[in-house]
Amino acid sequence: MTNPVRRTPFDRSVHYFHVDVFSGTPFSGNSLAVFPGAAGLSGSQMQRITEEMRHFESIFLQEMNGGGSAWRARVFDLREELDFAGHPVIGAASVLHAVAGGDTTRTWSLELKARTVEVVTERRGRGRYASVLDQGPPQFLGQPVMDDLASWFSLDEEDLHSELRPEIVSTGLDYLIVPVRAGALERARITSDIGQPLARIGAQFAYLLDADTLEGRHWNNDGVVEDVATGSAAGCVAAYLRRHGRLGDDVRQVLRQGRFCGRPSEMTISAHGDPHDITSVRVGGEVAVVAHGRLEGVPQ
Repeated sequence: MTNPVRRTPFDRSVHYFHVDVFSGTPFSGNSLAVFPGAAGLSGSQMQRITEEMRHFESIFLQEMNGGGSAWRARVFDLREELDFAGHPVIGAASVLHAVAGGDTTRTWSLELKARTVEVVTERRGRGRYASVLDQGPPQFLGQPVMDDLASWFSLDEEDLHSELRPEIVSTGLDYLIVPVRAGALERARITSDIGQPLARIGAQFAYLLDADTLEGRHWNNDGVVEDVATGSAAGCVAAYLRRHGRLGDDVRQVLRQGRFCGRPSEMTISAHGDPHDITSVRVGGEVAVVAHGRLEGVPQ
């Protein structure tokens, strides 16, 4: 009788890149692990690898055609697979450009669970790229009224913006955009899980926005981990600002985040179309390639 072949974690190696997104300088911005050759990996393996790498998120790519411009992408954070995410897509497109080489400017199509997006990348030097992600048309999902909203973030009612109301906006993930007045970001904290209150109003996450200085903050719903730069939310911010007359048609502005994490990040945002008929929002930023490595094996 022939003994069955037992596979070990070392039967396959997987290459990956470590990049920092929304910064042109290594060791700043939002770090990311990109796996450009993920064909054959299961979702559970991708989740285990993401947990091992310990980046905020990891992205796994599989080529969809022979031309190298269309890819299927799966994004995981330390807990689950995400329908959509901004900084992983922007970082992944820059890695694809680094691997492919060639032209100064390239265009990529990435298919995620929530939608297919287009990313334009530009090579700016050795290990440095810039990416612009078109997140498509946004959805405006309502302006809920909540008497206790400020307390979710350990703030007072007076810390909320006097002119702008909270609103749920989506370009793949549903964010409650919470405008606050100057100085409130520094004092904001999440001390108890806001996941259930968000679900009751039809939102998945919350993003605090100082709309006057264009700076934001975002945490996991339990408040344990603060995100350095949230590309998916930045697209929602662009749509929100355009809707409420704070951003001109196709005018690029810089949204800052990450200062309170010690990793300052800059995201370029823009929105195209009439305030009540926005056809697309774009989020961009620089990407620095920090390292290229190889997993000697994959999880069983």
